[in-house]
Amino acid sequence: MKKKLVWLALLSLGLSAPCWAVDRVEVVKSERRMYLFDGDKVVREYHIALGKAPKGHKRQEGDNRTPEGHYTLDFVMNNSAYYRSMHITYPNAQDAQSAQLRGVSPGGDIKIHGLPNGIQELPAQMKNVDWTNGCIAITNREMDEFLRMVKRGTPISIRA
Repeated sequence: MKKKLVWLALLSLGLSAPCWAVDRVEVVKSERRMYLFDGDKVVREYHIALGKAPKGHKRQEGDNRTPEGHYTLDFVMNNSAYYRSMHITYPNAQDAQSAQLRGVSPGGDIKIHGLPNGIQELPAQMKNVDWTNGCIAITNREMDEFLRMVKRGTPISIRA
């Protein structure tokens, strides 16, 4: 409880949330929301953008879908085409096997990331548009906060 009160006090002063590891991350694609959990409590919620074809589970490389399932956040990238990112362990064994049976590549390189490099803020008309190639996008400021709160190895569940 004390940790939550300190966090809320800092946020009310316009300061960043303190660094602590959350237990898990949950994404609900239909709500365009990502939730960070500390135990059973949601400690942070983000409005997100998804892949350009958001309905359904990612089935193959290039389908522009955001995967659905249980994964892990395994490493951070500070140098890519997007402002900072954390990698998601897609494809898992089931995803890879399913793609192999269909004779296609499952794709990969799925991350939670900020905006494309050189863009500080999305234009107002783009804030509610799914624009990634299958990743989960938040603002750059939110990405900085996310990386302070979420450690490598944190489980992530992505559902419809």
